[in-house]
Amino acid sequence: MQTLKIKNMVCDRCIMSVKQLLDTSGIAYGQIELGRVPLKDKLSEKEQNNLAGKLESLGFELLLDKDYQYVEAVKNAVTKLIYQQENALKKYTISAYIEEEVGKDYKWLSSLFSSKVGDTIEHFVIEQKIERVKELITYDEMTISEISESLHYSSVAHLSNQFKKIVGVTPSNYKTTGKRKQLDKI
Repeated sequence: MQTLKIKNMVCDRCIMSVKQLLDTSGIAYGQIELGRVPLKDKLSEKEQNNLAGKLESLGFELLLDKDYQYVEAVKNAVTKLIYQQENALKKYTISAYIEEEVGKDYKWLSSLFSSKVGDTIEHFVIEQKIERVKELITYDEMTISEISESLHYSSVAHLSNQFKKIVGVTPSNYKTTGKRKQLDKI
């Protein structure tokens, strides 16, 4: 069985788009996850190139380089942790969670990530958390204190300081003026 690694799959709609593409292309697959598509049968080089072109037209990228597959696996693990498994933030350190999800030593992943992306995993995590904070502020269903607790910040002040450093305004000011980034642009 062949497993495809796909860049820029960041949400359930991305999974649906890839499923639809595979269905219309007649490609049999297993359980799709963010960034990973297990195929029932191995694709020929021509089929793989054809699929890569179709994926690119949807804003995705088929990853063939092993190092970039690990980088994307780290990004997907962080996105999954922050957007789908907020309770895991209380249970795991981020490094332990990434190690478990990716199946590689965190120090090695951190070094690889920095060399390929030009930034640290820690900074990527902060950016993802801030985007999640912006999303939750926009929904206007939780207080800043509740958001801080749900994303496992040590205090509201810590969240506010980090938010202002990244966004340039306080969470309260953002509430009236803010615009979010697309996750695949981070």
